[in-house]
Amino acid sequence: MPRIRKTGWRSWLWRVPAVLFGGPLLLILVMRWIDPVASAFMLQRQVAIWSEGSRQWVKYEWVDWEYIAPALPLAVVAAEDQRFPQHWGFDLEAIAKAWERQSTGGRVRGASTISQQVAKNLFLWSGRSWLRKGLEAYLTLAIEALWPKRRILEVYLNIAQFGGDVFGVSAASERFFGKAPVQITAHEAALLAAVLPNPVRYRADRPSGYVNQRAARIRQFMRQLGSDYLRLL
Repeated sequence: MPRIRKTGWRSWLWRVPAVLFGGPLLLILVMRWIDPVASAFMLQRQVAIWSEGSRQWVKYEWVDWEYIAPALPLAVVAAEDQRFPQHWGFDLEAIAKAWERQSTGGRVRGASTISQQVAKNLFLWSGRSWLRKGLEAYLTLAIEALWPKRRILEVYLNIAQFGGDVFGVSAASERFFGKAPVQITAHEAALLAAVLPNPVRYRADRPSGYVNQRAARIRQFMRQLGSDYLRLL
């Protein structure tokens, strides 16, 4: 009689890491061409809204790169990640400076790149832990390997949080300035980029003194980078 092969949990054990690591890779590859309908951060914010007793939905609408004013990607790069076209997901120079400030007791500032923020916002949860940081690093490398730079920036512009319940430049342009993202001016783009560190606290349409000062610095960085800085993406 033929032997019946017994299978147990050990025979499935090797498949767990394959699913955990291979599944996100497949999803990232698909998202190179298929636009995400939501992000992990959007879902978390939606749950928070419902838990507060509200029936509102987060504001989000995808808009393709061609219908985004050139000032918008330039503004977020100037504000968040000026070496975005050159690095491969991690700004080692910014990380080194952050460690130096921390070691000397200075104020610690984030060195997170746009690629890292896409990985975190799209797939992960808020908060800080070594587990999340490790997953973020893995997903960042996968995104950089499987997406062109323009796609990374396009996704970032569409999923970044610009207000308490406002995600993406399409919803933000309409909510705060009453216009389509293709009509946004350089000044308005700088205001939107200025609220990114804390979009729940700051408003692009009613900027505080801090937001106005930050937007002015971003405009200066935009002029230094030049309008053609992202042309080759």
